[in-house]
Amino acid sequence: MNEDELKKILEAVIYASDEPMSLNRLIGLFPEESHPGREAIRVAISQLQEETADRSIELKEVGSGYRYQVRQNYAEWISKLWEERPARYSRASLETLALIAYRQPVTRAEIEEVRGVSVSSNIIKAFIERDWVKIVGHRDVPGKPALYATTKGFLDYFNLSNLEDLPSLAEIRDIDSINEKLELNLPGENTGMVVDEDHFESNTKDDLDEIPPEAETDELAEPING
Repeated sequence: MNEDELKKILEAVIYASDEPMSLNRLIGLFPEESHPGREAIRVAISQLQEETADRSIELKEVGSGYRYQVRQNYAEWISKLWEERPARYSRASLETLALIAYRQPVTRAEIEEVRGVSVSSNIIKAFIERDWVKIVGHRDVPGKPALYATTKGFLDYFNLSNLEDLPSLAEIRDIDSINEKLELNLPGENTGMVVDEDHFESNTKDDLDEIPPEAETDELAEPING
């Protein structure tokens, strides 16, 4: 198998898959007698990424593997394909998700301590059902509260390869703008449209401590459907 044929096979498989393809899954596609080798597959993927550098689509590595997706700057046009607008996320939902992402593993009580208000169990439940958050253990304190962390599904949705790719969030100010970007993602998630990181502040992650307390207990706005 020559390099050109290998690239075509990888391109076809990644394009046809309805979920990101990990390197190990791609390697496992080839029989032992004609296996190109891990390094050859890595090189072919890099070449495919270079070939889409000036196109409206890109070969992107996210948390669970590689996928073809529409570049973020074309999200506005792609969103016109869907008339129905998805449910918006409440400020409580977005702040809770941000705290889980930046302080994981974290308990519900620790989230409430930072935010200064109670966190609805429906918020965390919705993120678990959406496969953005999971329970990874229990804190060794009385009551053994659950520890929450983000999943590979979270990384995939927000177009991140790993947690080090998270932008610095400070006080989660521009919630409405973030919601607009999230809305673009929900109707056709396989297009690869993601939250625009330009809306995130560029201060340190410790700035999440400064999220201002709110006057009353938050409630989940609309159910998160997907």
